[in-house]
Amino acid sequence: MDRVSAVPHKSNRANNRGAWMVLAAGVLWGTTGTAQAFAPPGATPLAIGAVRLAVGGTALLLLALARRKLRPQGWPVTATLVAIGGIAFYQVCFFAAVARTGVAVGTVVAIGSAPMLAGLLGLLLLGERPSQRWLIATILAVAGCTLLVTAGGDVQVDALGVLMALGAGASYALYTIASRDLLRVQPPDAVTAVTFFGGALVLAPLLFFVDLRWLAEPRGVWVALELGLVATALAYVLYIRALMTVPSATAVTLALMEPLTASVLGVVVLGERLTPPAIFGVGLLLAGLGILTLGKRDSAQEQSPRHAIV
Repeated sequence: MDRVSAVPHKSNRANNRGAWMVLAAGVLWGTTGTAQAFAPPGATPLAIGAVRLAVGGTALLLLALARRKLRPQGWPVTATLVAIGGIAFYQVCFFAAVARTGVAVGTVVAIGSAPMLAGLLGLLLLGERPSQRWLIATILAVAGCTLLVTAGGDVQVDALGVLMALGAGASYALYTIASRDLLRVQPPDAVTAVTFFGGALVLAPLLFFVDLRWLAEPRGVWVALELGLVATALAYVLYIRALMTVPSATAVTLALMEPLTASVLGVVVLGERLTPPAIFGVGLLLAGLGILTLGKRDSAQEQSPRHAIV
């Protein structure tokens, strides 16, 4: 049986390595939009989200079984259910928000609210006290993300859509915090396997109500595999390991590498153009991520949270 530590104090080198792992996960997440652009006609965002989670969750489960990391005992019920629910409800809330209030507003509210909510919930539930450096970096990164996503785009605001986007941000923040709590008692492979396969089971009924005929085409299969194996399984393998050393709030802020990568791929691969405000947003986003990645070590209080979600 593997012995899992209670996330002890880590060296500055380990903390920096974790930060780079989150950035790498963000790069992989950022390929999602480009991959969807190559999906066959008829592949709706909700169908792609459900298939992505099914493929990724199954891959993570098989990985954990192959490495013999799964064990039935030692799973705190509340933290496990929160992590599974966070993954599943993020998908539902995010796609519902985008459908009602548009891609720009839905993305900004969901991704932009997650770092702030993670900082607040991390303080209340885990005792992680965000540093001043995190606050400055998060403000810069969220401001940059807002400019990057909304500059030059059609912006529409729908109250229910914004509420759903906030629900997506809260779901992602809760998933991160609950997963960090689970890492005290379970190995990373087991945490990703249980949470994502569980989330896939929660969303499985959606597969009976969406059009899946696009999966019969070779291009559809490649899109599903890229999204499931690369943008989900591999990305979250990196992310969950990073949570062993990186505080929840910091990890969620660093994950803003996702919209930055998506924008770069949009320009390079899809031929999109960035407006001057969007370019300025890229600079702000890079500045915020750089402060967190290359700055000094976080305080001990931020590094050593208490066990709270049981």
